[in-house]
Amino acid sequence: MDNNLLQWKSRGQSFLSRLRTWFNLLDATLLLSSDAEILKAHALLGSKERLNEKDEAAVNLSLSSFHPDSGAALPLIFRPPAYFPISGPLVVASLLPHSTVKPALFWQFLLQSYNAGFNHMNRNTSAEEVKKTSLKHLLLIAGTVSYTTSVGALPQILINRLRVRSPPLQMFCRSILPIPLSAALAFFSVLTIRTEETETGIQVFDYNGNPVGISKAAGEKAVWETGLSRAVLFGMTTAVPNLLVLLLQRTRFFQINSLLVAPCRHLSVALVFWLMIPVSFSFFSQVGTIKRESVEEELLAGAFGEELYYHRGL
Repeated sequence: MDNNLLQWKSRGQSFLSRLRTWFNLLDATLLLSSDAEILKAHALLGSKERLNEKDEAAVNLSLSSFHPDSGAALPLIFRPPAYFPISGPLVVASLLPHSTVKPALFWQFLLQSYNAGFNHMNRNTSAEEVKKTSLKHLLLIAGTVSYTTSVGALPQILINRLRVRSPPLQMFCRSILPIPLSAALAFFSVLTIRTEETETGIQVFDYNGNPVGISKAAGEKAVWETGLSRAVLFGMTTAVPNLLVLLLQRTRFFQINSLLVAPCRHLSVALVFWLMIPVSFSFFSQVGTIKRESVEEELLAGAFGEELYYHRGL
């Protein structure tokens, strides 16, 4: 088991401990570290059996910069600390009440493309078939981006194509429909981008960290857990600001000062998204567990303990 995974295993006992860890790992200043500092931090994890509080900064740098399966440094834009600085503005822009279909498609394309890249780069790559990106998988990623872009812009397409002018119908298309749509598309993106893990399986470990074998059951569990956490992230990011704006528009102050509604929408989207990222990433541990009886029978002979462990991915 990789040193990063060993660190996640020791930190993933409770939701609050994972949340505290993710608040540290999502610090955007970690992106300013040099390659030498990153390599030194990763080497430190393997050179010491016990790490003290002075090593905490190096641990955070390593966990936020290296892929736990391959041991290679992640591309800068797809590291966890870069997720909010890059996708935050895209989320805000994609939820704007656009007047035409083209800007809605444009911002959805950028958002869905980045999410697809992030899901792909942070997937589990422990199986040999998953380590290299095949042409089939590249076509699947392109198809996923195309589909999620089109469906993500569906509310604006309905308004324009059906020429919706009724305020209640416009409110439904702009404020209600995007909530389940955003959650479903986020889940779908993870499910399709990481479909190879469910087909070929992922590496599972016993209690001592020894590799046991490749399990499809663990791969399915890892993908579904990540998909659910991402659905919660985008569902809440869409729901809370939209419902808040609907409530504010009913107040006398915002009826008089209607120009303040748009800034409140943008700020609330950014704030909720920023708060929900560590919550979403903390829903499930990076080192997940699966019962012995849930994995394939051929893996049980060499397994030690009642539970097996796997890298969930992000």
